[in-house]
Amino acid sequence: MALPPAVVIHGLAQARAALAPGLPVTLLSARGAGIYAGVGWWRALIAAAAPGLDVPDVLDCADSPGRALEALRGGQALLILHGAPGVWHDIAERTSRQGARLLDARPPALDLADRGAARHLLSWLSNGGATGT
Repeated sequence: MALPPAVVIHGLAQARAALAPGLPVTLLSARGAGIYAGVGWWRALIAAAAPGLDVPDVLDCADSPGRALEALRGGQALLILHGAPGVWHDIAERTSRQGARLLDARPPALDLADRGAARHLLSWLSNGGATGT
């Protein structure tokens, strides 16, 4: 399953900005957000930003298999887990059994926290994940 272009969001305002153009988008958490912010925060953020919308969203659990499993139990359908070679396949299997998906790397993304990124958002989404600049 190919995902729409990814946009890294750090809060509600950025999530809404990523959704505002009305183009296909994948909302991507910051690196390791599953560890320091948790799945509860992420699920609440997505629910507030996209009520009633079916928008792919990915929570980055860095190298923490425990946080990945917690996120899976919390209803997260797309997860990133990297740097955990001893358990990655086991977690991927569990994820698949629950109809979710585990990624081993972050997709290319536009990070809305980067200086000037908002100016490139429309181009990024329109060009399938390339700024065209």
